[in-house]
Amino acid sequence: MSGEKWGLSPFPAEPQLILAFDYGTRRIGVAAGDTLTRTARPLKTLDCHGSIPWAAIDKLIDEYRPARLVVGLPCNMDGTPTSLTESTRAFARDLTARYRLPAALVDERLSSREAEAQLRDARAQGLKRRRLTHADVDMAAAKVLLERWFDNPE
Repeated sequence: MSGEKWGLSPFPAEPQLILAFDYGTRRIGVAAGDTLTRTARPLKTLDCHGSIPWAAIDKLIDEYRPARLVVGLPCNMDGTPTSLTESTRAFARDLTARYRLPAALVDERLSSREAEAQLRDARAQGLKRRRLTHADVDMAAAKVLLERWFDNPE
């Protein structure tokens, strides 16, 4: 049984900042959130230009000082690996090794669709005026991944 059922939280007593990454070969969406409010917000999208933008990630890690990281793990709808699954696992391992932070993998199935729907709703409500871009969707997908992790931490 879950600890929450008995009044125990799976989160530490002190709030922690978490960074989430929606890894891709062209772009990496990034979101941030904290364990106190269990809310997430999109931060930015990093362009890959053929390689992982470590300098930009270094800057985010230095600026936000996260306690842990979350990475979206791509799977087909039937749960089988995609062409990006192994490179995403390698990215998560590299994050852990480079920053000495735990990196949780979160199923990212339909996260981009959910992100697009959220962005379309925001635009329909007048909260977002400009046209949606791939970068918008990538960072919103990272937000969705982090929200999923808050709902079901490891």
